[in-house]
Amino acid sequence: MTKQPLPLIIYVPGLLPKPEPAAHREALLRCLLAGVRRVDEEVAGAIEAHDSLFEVISWTYDFYREHRDISIDIASIDAVIEQRTASPKDIAEATSFRRRLSRWIYRLGDLMPFLIPHVASERMEVHLRDLRRYLGDDNGIAAHIRRMLKVPLQAATQMHRPVLLIGHSMGSVIAYDSLWELTHEGRDRAKVDLLVTLGSPLGQRYMQRRLKGAQKSGYGRYPSNIRHWKNLAAVGDLTALDRQFLDDFEEMLDLGLIESLEDEAILTYYRLDGELNVHAEYGYLVHEKTAHTIVEWWRGLGN
Repeated sequence: MTKQPLPLIIYVPGLLPKPEPAAHREALLRCLLAGVRRVDEEVAGAIEAHDSLFEVISWTYDFYREHRDISIDIASIDAVIEQRTASPKDIAEATSFRRRLSRWIYRLGDLMPFLIPHVASERMEVHLRDLRRYLGDDNGIAAHIRRMLKVPLQAATQMHRPVLLIGHSMGSVIAYDSLWELTHEGRDRAKVDLLVTLGSPLGQRYMQRRLKGAQKSGYGRYPSNIRHWKNLAAVGDLTALDRQFLDDFEEMLDLGLIESLEDEAILTYYRLDGELNVHAEYGYLVHEKTAHTIVEWWRGLGN
């Protein structure tokens, strides 16, 4: 009997410096396993038993030339793992008038980009600066980052390993652009069984106009190497301004490029120094909906 190739979960983080790769991977995997274990102990055990099943594309050091001190986050990671769901306080803060107003202002800026300099916070300006550096491919940095992802994707495809690709925030843009290039440029090929986007800016018009293939139409506009796509966006997440991708990428379904595309809003509850950060990667990875998505994919392999 032929042995089935091991599945592979690839995670692409977003902007800002991240901890040293080994420490970062350990923290991410702790959160992912904690969530999955609550849903399906057997699947969590299978993922934990094979070190090669979870890979992180550690691109941020090459981009920023610095690491974040993991000790800053340890207590908050421990706390989000212990907490099982959003508390009434978390929900109240995530849905507060202040957050809803900020969301409205940012969406206005997305519709009318000339307003961005007038509405952007200091944190948003930093993100826009880094985003422009990626989009401009300064000194080839964007191409380098995409290569970091494309190599393991190609290797997994050659070995017939089913791939779950998770992109958080800017990591979802890197994932999308990489998959587009693998579809339309050169002879290298790769395929993804399930793409999961977390806190993604792909719903923003500003971003959609700058994606790989954005100036093309029909089949040339999109990647064709994604089987299923699940988008999870936290309520109150100002990076995931538009939580509905179906209306933006429905043509992929119409063209038969993808079998399914689902959107789901969630309530995350990660806090750093007492402050709610609904966009944090650890909060997304530990969440029950993320866990259910991973378990359903795992259990459905081979079907």
